[in-house]
Amino acid sequence: MTPQPLYDLAPLLRILALGALIALAPLAWIVMRHRAGHPVARWRALTVLTLFLTFDLVLFGAFTRLTDSGLGCPDWPGCYGNASPLGAHHEIHAAQSAMPEGPVTQRKAWVEMIHRYLATMVGGLILVLCGVAWLQRRHRAQADAPSPWWASATLVWVCVQGAFGALTVTWKLYPAIVTAHLLGGLALLALLAAQVRAFEPAPLRLGRGLRIAAGVVAALSVVQVALGGWVSTNYAVLACSDFPTCQGQWWPAMDFDHGFTIRRPLGMTAAGDWLPFAALTAIHYTHRLMAYAVLAGLLALAAALQATGDAGARRFALGFAAVALWQLGSGLSNVVLGWPLAGAVAHTGGAAALVVLLTTLAVRLRQGAAAGTAPVVLRPARAS
Repeated sequence: MTPQPLYDLAPLLRILALGALIALAPLAWIVMRHRAGHPVARWRALTVLTLFLTFDLVLFGAFTRLTDSGLGCPDWPGCYGNASPLGAHHEIHAAQSAMPEGPVTQRKAWVEMIHRYLATMVGGLILVLCGVAWLQRRHRAQADAPSPWWASATLVWVCVQGAFGALTVTWKLYPAIVTAHLLGGLALLALLAAQVRAFEPAPLRLGRGLRIAAGVVAALSVVQVALGGWVSTNYAVLACSDFPTCQGQWWPAMDFDHGFTIRRPLGMTAAGDWLPFAALTAIHYTHRLMAYAVLAGLLALAAALQATGDAGARRFALGFAAVALWQLGSGLSNVVLGWPLAGAVAHTGGAAALVVLLTTLAVRLRQGAAAGTAPVVLRPARAS
């Protein structure tokens, strides 16, 4: 059998056309729902919808990875040089017959291609957002909507994401590439969330201490999300199947050197040997230890925001507390229930929700600083 080239651009135009066709549905819905509204209102609605669909795309990307469907079609952008698995039926059948539990099956091919179709749709919507942003620039007041450079940056970034998606396939699930692809999807969410909030400024003014605390929690969360991606892409979730100990120990045997070597293939060391189990343990346990710090930080920040008495801050407090508990529950389910698919996807969803919350908080704090008014401070306790 002739090997399939890793890149086969023959079906690219058909895939782009299909993505554009899928994108017409949300575009038509926005136009019909807001046909009598101001153009900027339609623009904002489209940005919100694109944020929602990007969130769904991140979850479906997790589903694709967790069902081992990332190589369901071993070439890019199509499937054995076709725009859909229908045209590649014979090639997929041959690969599945040779390896029934291998990376290429009919089901996995469809999961992978649906992910690509959805990604193309989101890319098309972001292209429309960028075009509308620049068209509206000359017809709107400066305060009506965010700068079109935000939409331009988002368009550039979604193209970078597309490149990482291609490398994910052609580099055969190289862990550093897959993790970067996950983080890039979350960064795309952050860009869209910032634009949504910028349409309707709602300044939030907090004291300097709370702003620093929020920044520390955000930094810890970014590190933890990256660690979570590294756990998932290295399939290290089941390295510890008990809690709160790991392999019955508080400090199990761990190989940090091999575990956190970035430049290496999946399941292998940089030297080409099989990755030791102790390396997977190090990846898992590091993520777990950092989770304690992030959980404590989120709950402490939620308590501090609740104590301000500000209605907007209290809503963030509720959001951070809810995400912290969601992540705790879904993370525990992955360990004690043997990594169920629903729990793993839910854990990714919690990380995505946290990114949106932190981005929204950062934008509102920046708006509050620009407003230049007195900050909200913690209320003193009343004397009994």
